Amino acid sequence: MNIDKFNRRKFIRSATIAGAFVAAPSLISNNLFANQIKGKRVGIIGLDTSHSVAFTKELNSGKSEYLGYKVVAAYPKGSNDIKISVDRIPGFTEDVKKQGVEIVNSIDELLKKVDVVLLETNDGRIHLEQALPVLKAKKRVFIDKPITASYADAKKIFEASQKYNTPFFSSSSLRYIEGMSEVNSGAIGKVIGADTYSPALLEPTHPDMFWYGIHGIEMLFAAMGTGCKSVTRVFTEGSDLVVGTWNDGRIGTFRGIRDGKKDFGGTVIGEKSVQKFGKFTGYNPLLLEIIKFFETGVVPFNSQETLEICAFIEAADESKKNGGKPVLISSIVNK
Repeated sequence: MNIDKFNRRKFIRSATIAGAFVAAPSLISNNLFANQIKGKRVGIIGLDTSHSVAFTKELNSGKSEYLGYKVVAAYPKGSNDIKISVDRIPGFTEDVKKQGVEIVNSIDELLKKVDVVLLETNDGRIHLEQALPVLKAKKRVFIDKPITASYADAKKIFEASQKYNTPFFSSSSLRYIEGMSEVNSGAIGKVIGADTYSPALLEPTHPDMFWYGIHGIEMLFAAMGTGCKSVTRVFTEGSDLVVGTWNDGRIGTFRGIRDGKKDFGGTVIGEKSVQKFGKFTGYNPLLLEIIKFFETGVVPFNSQETLEICAFIEAADESKKNGGKPVLISSIVNK
């Protein structure tokens, strides 16, 4: 036998088989995680924020700490009219596709392919609309900050969660800043007061602090807990100072930064010691809590804090409109 002729024939046959797979993409899934374990399939709603890309890269990295959860599908639609968000969607869509994620055309289509959901849309105004079908489908969902752009919409999400008996959890990643675990574990004793700060960039479509100041306000509530009674806000173009008075007489403050060095941090005064927050170290601490939530359905803190944060933000806006006069949280809750 002519060995060269045999090898050529073998090569042509192999190339033909390989070409069949190239020519018939239906034989190879574009989704690298098409066979992902049922129960661990994560879907993303909203590819208009860098969080979507960061979370996907982490979860799809194969790290054992994520217990096998992987992002398998995403619905890219996010904000309708916030230009910075709308312009990000094409690039972020390509970024998550490179991680093996299938792009779908609707939330309904997404829900057929996943077990749990990360609602990442940057625009809080449409979170209620996007969250309702997820809760109705009884899929546990993490709603990234802000939970909504109003106290009224946030309350409706809580009501839908109860109606459909489906838990959700919403948080800023800054809730897990270095040093907060010591506060929450009781290492500094009873919290007497707290002062936090974060950037507080403004977006005309959202009440002021819902857009970015919520990071520092989330830190404040993570340290102080619920029970804020009234809010007073001092506003200038470059900064904000928001003072909350709690029912038991404790005082917590938030400084929003627009001019100068933009950073995250704060100080908590306890009975035993004073705790300063360290640096923001990334999304891993939050993602680990999200995975625990997906596994158990248990929110890792008193979820009423989330609702009270929304009332706090709206009260701060009312105080700004009223020239810095105190506004009762009850006036927002009972509207």
